[in-house]
Amino acid sequence: MKTITVAAAIILNEQHELLVVRKKHTAFFMQVGGKLEPNEAPEITMLREIQEEIGCAAQIEQFIGRFETAAANEADHLLVSYVYLVQLQGEPKIDAEIAAMQWVSLDDTQTKLAPLTREVVIPWVKQQERSLAES
Repeated sequence: MKTITVAAAIILNEQHELLVVRKKHTAFFMQVGGKLEPNEAPEITMLREIQEEIGCAAQIEQFIGRFETAAANEADHLLVSYVYLVQLQGEPKIDAEIAAMQWVSLDDTQTKLAPLTREVVIPWVKQQERSLAES
């Protein structure tokens, strides 16, 4: 099975909605991020892709982990993702290969979300919010 390695950003707004984007000619909404270039550290990829895709500078707040899921748009591919919690500096706007951008609630069932978003990101954010509520 072929592997695609990416860095992906968890970007939340004040309403605890998640920023997701859909690339041109694809069906699924996913985290802002993208493929690592040769010899590029995931953190560098992350900040470069945020700048390219939504035109913002950003600050990495936390490394969440390395996850493996099915790739959203490439059949028979394994997606290896380095996921970061990120704080944007500025307002995101569509750029580069992005066709659409939206904020989704953590309970969204209508939007066609990528496996990484559904299986890893949303459960992680919900777990963080439960921990905060309990502390």
